[in-house]
Amino acid sequence: MTTLRVGPLRTIKSIAACASVARDGAIIDVDAGDYVADVAVWLQSDITIRAVGGRVRLLAKGAAAEGKGIWVIRGGRVWVDGFDFDGAKVASKNGAGIRFEKGHLSVRNCTFANNENGILTSNHPDAVLTVDNCEFGYNGHGDGQSHNLYAGSIARLTVTDSYFHHAKVGHLLKSRAALTHVINCRLIDGAEGTASYELEFPNGGMAFVVGNTIAQSTLTQNQHLISFGAEGYKWPRNSLYLANNTLKNPLPFGVFLRVAPGADAVHDIDNVRIGP
Repeated sequence: MTTLRVGPLRTIKSIAACASVARDGAIIDVDAGDYVADVAVWLQSDITIRAVGGRVRLLAKGAAAEGKGIWVIRGGRVWVDGFDFDGAKVASKNGAGIRFEKGHLSVRNCTFANNENGILTSNHPDAVLTVDNCEFGYNGHGDGQSHNLYAGSIARLTVTDSYFHHAKVGHLLKSRAALTHVINCRLIDGAEGTASYELEFPNGGMAFVVGNTIAQSTLTQNQHLISFGAEGYKWPRNSLYLANNTLKNPLPFGVFLRVAPGADAVHDIDNVRIGP
């Protein structure tokens, strides 16, 4: 197993340079600090990319890999740990901190702020995205079409112990995945938040939402907290398991849960609802 070290005092000074030479199976250690306009495309499999010695801040400053975002990932299995993705903006208005297109991606201990999308996936049917202990805030172009985290029609999305807040008009978390787990997270838009849905599953699928705190802002343009199946069911199985969550909707006519007709099942178990 090869370890590559990246930093201003290293032989490999930029993340982009490392992405062009790294091979499958590598461990990539990036020294703490700011990396400005240092965007990259990752095609490798079984690689670990991790910050060492503190946070690594990836500041887009107008740069974008392939016109898509700070990082584009379409390899095999990739693990990412300890990075801050900030400021991705592109001509198509959907610049992402990470554009995930193919493979299995695990993201831990990362933050996504001031991007047009925090993480944006493809619709690859075999793609799997796992997010743990991450923070998403202030992402979105402001047109309602981009979000803090937007998973397309992938095989599986799992989000645990993460914090979502202050999406710019778009949703805190939107998933079209066949299988989605949202466990022990905070989806709280905050007093000045303008997010639409806090949690949306537009095409249904199997969705397990357990042990979260989910809270709407009074400045939202949408009275719904959680939506399931609003754009039509596309998966063979379409059921929502909503259990042991605290749901807060301060709007006088707020709707905690909207489920479109045609779902296979909705299990609403031991959820606490707090209204005005």
